Amino acid sequence: MKATAQKRYALLQAARDSDYVKKVHGSYFNVFFAAFGEEGEKWDLFMVLDGEFPDMNDLHKYDGFVISGSPCDAYGNDLWILKLCFLLQTLDAMEIKVLGICFGHQVLCRALGGKVGRSCTGWDIGIRKIRIVKDLPPCSFLSNLSEIPASLSIIECHQDEVLEVPLGAEVIAFSDKTGVEMFNIGDHILGIQGHPEYTRDILYNLIDRLLNNNSIEVGFAEIVKFGLEKAEPDRKCLERICRNFLSGDTGRIENRCNLVVT
Repeated sequence: MKATAQKRYALLQAARDSDYVKKVHGSYFNVFFAAFGEEGEKWDLFMVLDGEFPDMNDLHKYDGFVISGSPCDAYGNDLWILKLCFLLQTLDAMEIKVLGICFGHQVLCRALGGKVGRSCTGWDIGIRKIRIVKDLPPCSFLSNLSEIPASLSIIECHQDEVLEVPLGAEVIAFSDKTGVEMFNIGDHILGIQGHPEYTRDILYNLIDRLLNNNSIEVGFAEIVKFGLEKAEPDRKCLERICRNFLSGDTGRIENRCNLVVT
């Protein structure tokens, strides 16, 4: 009986661990693995923010990459961001799976020819209801779900957004606040503006840090925290979508998404 090859993934981390995350969760790497990892998989960490990248000759050894959020702008021209864009272009050409979260969603879009920038409506922080686009084209990472609702609630924390998706991309989800909440290119590229990996406590701490460094106003922070008490993110469904995406085979587009749209 032939042994199944061990799946191998890597987190491209674009933010440093906060003191809170280190104390409560150990690291952001632990947070991502808890959300997207499976038993028996091998996960590596590259702190791209500090210029640490995988060897280009080793890319074929990976089944997929995840790009984290970041306090930096995806449209910035820091050397590490430009290097990250080149890496993402290479992974796209190789059709290796890439999942981008928040900043990762935006920089993935930029690298592949789309447009990103500051949101004209300001910060989006809290739990946002995103709507699934009707009549989606084939997408194998959704076809494994028995059904998904017409909308999903996700934790958000961003002031930048995707303004225009790359050529060949499909918008999967949108919201009243943000036009591109999720997009994909085939079965190997998936961008999500929100944070399916975040827990509620991480967001509460992030709000306090944004307040302390004067990024947001006291009144806004209080409104956001009040809203958090009344809503729940659909973490299990979102994590399942991400896991299906990372673990699925590229090129399998024969199955259509099974959506329940109202």
